[in-house]
Amino acid sequence: MREAAAAEEFEVVDSTLMKRVFYVFAALALLSVAISLGGKWLGRSIAMAGYTDDTTVRQVVMGNNVISVPANFIRFDQARRDGIASRFDLYLRYPEMDGYSTAARDDFNHVTTRKIIFLSFEPRMMSRDMSGRFAPIYSALIVTPGTPGPGGTRLYGFTEKSGYLNEVLAVAERPGKDPFVARCLSGPTAEDSLAPCERDIQVGDDLSLTYRFPRELLGNWQALDAAIATKVAGILKTGR
Repeated sequence: MREAAAAEEFEVVDSTLMKRVFYVFAALALLSVAISLGGKWLGRSIAMAGYTDDTTVRQVVMGNNVISVPANFIRFDQARRDGIASRFDLYLRYPEMDGYSTAARDDFNHVTTRKIIFLSFEPRMMSRDMSGRFAPIYSALIVTPGTPGPGGTRLYGFTEKSGYLNEVLAVAERPGKDPFVARCLSGPTAEDSLAPCERDIQVGDDLSLTYRFPRELLGNWQALDAAIATKVAGILKTGR
């Protein structure tokens, strides 16, 4: 009887042990699969470094405006969705005017010549854009006569009381229109910046667009400004 009972107890223990071993191996197998999948996801996430090659078109509403762009144009991950925004940030490659892709990886990582443009849409806060502010505001804050700049521009330093430290104003005449105007960082600060020049223009229904660009593109300001205007016209629609 004792032998039979012992054998029966051994079978119960053995069965329990086998079940535990089975569960342990099953858990390890599931953990292995999870690690493998997680590793692949994390590896791609690290490789993308915050970029996306997703070309799904997102529609963002700002006031009476709708901006429709592929997700790979949108600078920040949390903004890559449909909805309402008070500010909308994009980045594009110039002169292609396209978003991130595997083929454009080196350009977006600034391995090659600097050619990425950063665009920010916001509600209009001033009645005049940068060109319109030259005569009433900037002209009183610069040191004349200035020096010749790239692409027919003229570069002006700012007075000490202007508040624009380590910046210069690039101005180019445009027949029949307000001048082209952009502010650019100068000195060591400019060397460390990927896009040290900026310009704002009025677009859509009460929106302001500020675009920042590499100083190397200043000499091609006419084509750059036209490319920005064309791209905005294609992605921005108003309710009026």
